[in-house]
Amino acid sequence: MTVTETTKQAETVPAAATAPADSAAELLNAMAAMPTGHPSRASLRDRAIEAWLPLARHLAHRYSGRGEPTDDLIQTATVGLIKAVDKFDPERGVDFAGYAIPTIIGEIKRHFRDRTWSVRVPRRLQELRLAITEANATLTHSLGRSPTVADVAIHLGVSEEDVLEGLEGARAYNATSLSTPISADGTTELGDTLGGEDYEYELAETRVALGPALATLDEREQKILTLRFYGNLTQSQIADQIGISQMHVSRLLTKALTKLRGQLANDTL
Repeated sequence: MTVTETTKQAETVPAAATAPADSAAELLNAMAAMPTGHPSRASLRDRAIEAWLPLARHLAHRYSGRGEPTDDLIQTATVGLIKAVDKFDPERGVDFAGYAIPTIIGEIKRHFRDRTWSVRVPRRLQELRLAITEANATLTHSLGRSPTVADVAIHLGVSEEDVLEGLEGARAYNATSLSTPISADGTTELGDTLGGEDYEYELAETRVALGPALATLDEREQKILTLRFYGNLTQSQIADQIGISQMHVSRLLTKALTKLRGQLANDTL
């Protein structure tokens, strides 16, 4: 963040949020003048953090309404404030507000980047999503229409493939419940449209191998198997058609099935 941007950020903070500036600055100056191990330093640090808490709360509230609990944002902003207090150096000539605001806002943005995505995507795609969102708003205003992928790519100085990848990655920001109704009457949910497990796939390879395996049987064995498992005939009915005894049919059927199992076992090796 540039000095100009930091100044603008500070100018947008209400006076109520920076009211303790004089006393807080004195606390920070006093803390900076003390050695690191001084017994009074910790107390001054706590008092300085408390003095600037209104600023942290104000910045947190600016990001409320974006899907994150306000209490979490205030906690995150407070962490940023603590980091700012610990790293602030009065000798650099920058007032604390100008240093703390970008530090706190950076912590809040990091929170959104790391904690609010339903599915984690690379940081590059997260940043690209934000850039695309800003480009859409800018180009819609300047062009007077919704920008195309090519418009956004030219504006950002990236390829159209990068823009498409960023748009696809943006879909991971929010997840949709499988219980979400998708029909007008509310009786059909999103989960109802998902496919289930197809157990036929387990038999696909076996069916492919069955044809060559059947070809290894003689004609009578093939006919008996066809009548039994495709014609659904009983052994007695098969015996009547072929002109042999039921016991003979049983023996031939057992022999044919044994051959098939052996052939299929060899094919899978």
